[in-house]
Amino acid sequence: MSLLDTGIPAVVLRIDRNPFHHGTLGAVRSLGRAGVEVHVVADCAGSPVRRSRYVRRLHAPPAPGASAEEILAVLRRVAAQVGRPAVLVPMDDATAIAAARLRGDLAPSYLLPALPATLPERVADKAQLATLCAAAGVPHPPTLLPDSPGRAAEDAGRLGLPLVAKWSRPWLLPPGSGLRSTQLVHSPRQARELHARTAEAGSALLLQSYLPPGEDRDWFFHGYADRSGTVRAGGSGRKRLSWPRGAGLTAVGHWTPNAEVCALAERLTSELGYRGVLDLDFRRCAASGRYHLLDFNPRPGAQFRLFADSAGLDVVRALHLDLTGRPVPEGEPVAGRAFVVENYAPFAALRTPPAGRELAWYAGDDRAPGRAMWALWARHVSGRLRRRLVAPAPVPAPRPVPRAATPHPASPTSPTSPTDNEKASS
Repeated sequence: MSLLDTGIPAVVLRIDRNPFHHGTLGAVRSLGRAGVEVHVVADCAGSPVRRSRYVRRLHAPPAPGASAEEILAVLRRVAAQVGRPAVLVPMDDATAIAAARLRGDLAPSYLLPALPATLPERVADKAQLATLCAAAGVPHPPTLLPDSPGRAAEDAGRLGLPLVAKWSRPWLLPPGSGLRSTQLVHSPRQARELHARTAEAGSALLLQSYLPPGEDRDWFFHGYADRSGTVRAGGSGRKRLSWPRGAGLTAVGHWTPNAEVCALAERLTSELGYRGVLDLDFRRCAASGRYHLLDFNPRPGAQFRLFADSAGLDVVRALHLDLTGRPVPEGEPVAGRAFVVENYAPFAALRTPPAGRELAWYAGDDRAPGRAMWALWARHVSGRLRRRLVAPAPVPAPRPVPRAATPHPASPTSPTSPTDNEKASS
């Protein structure tokens, strides 16, 4: 018998167009295995997620950059097709923010945690997060918010190089702009040039002191804050390998109990009155030994299935249980359990630690997405290689012909005018 109320379906929602978003597949499998009917509102046309046996139905998502009204219209259309109240599971920041703001409009078609309507937006905003951490006494890297390109260059000198540049609201970055949500800055000039693109980015640029990565420094925390504010499910994990290396998503993670990380997460959640799923990223400062909060994601992280405890509970199941009025069981942590994203860490996928592991794509009871992923990944990698091979080689700059110290008596050119050779090469 399932712990979950199988009479109440779930709607997994994502606007982001990433076909390799394995967290979406994790949510589909977690709920589907428990007998819950799962609807997916996401662009899965080229994604392995659509092959999962646990997807009841795919629905067209809102367009990237959709307004709250457009998201509401899509969710109302889906609700009419589902036909009964459903638990809504946002899988990216844009949809988590919209769902919180629209909670009153979405009821009673959707079940959502009760929290302040603007709180997910505040914690996801990188600039506001620094202020929230200061108020709660949670360490956060020194952060400056320059108001002009010139001030950005000055602030780069104040913070020291290299430093981290972040767009405060990365979900607003336009596709195809080449702008990254986070990047290392190595010079004041680079900081100035980034700030000059603020209007294009759609949000403010912030500059942050750089905490170098290293062994045992990158940590994350996943949890679910229930209606009483108690943090259930989840736990602390150590990032063993990231993609790209040194930054980015967790390619290999291990469930590693860390009382200090858990205490910081629970303190911030309590101070904010946060309810729902949360995914936090920490980095330990080598000099002070303190854990600094880098990001607060108000939704499930892509590797949330790492924290499947002895009772089979994870944060997505905890969400469904709590919102449907069912008790959330207390399972035991499975310390040492691993989570591996095969396309980013193929060799790690060949090793199984003693405490067990979960692969992002392959599953014995749901094989089709794993096969589809490798076919899609092969096309993705070969396409990138082809683009690199056919890219035009850079044209070398012309090399000027050295001038003679004294012009030849028979030459009609003067020392200040270009020679015929220089004209030909210009």
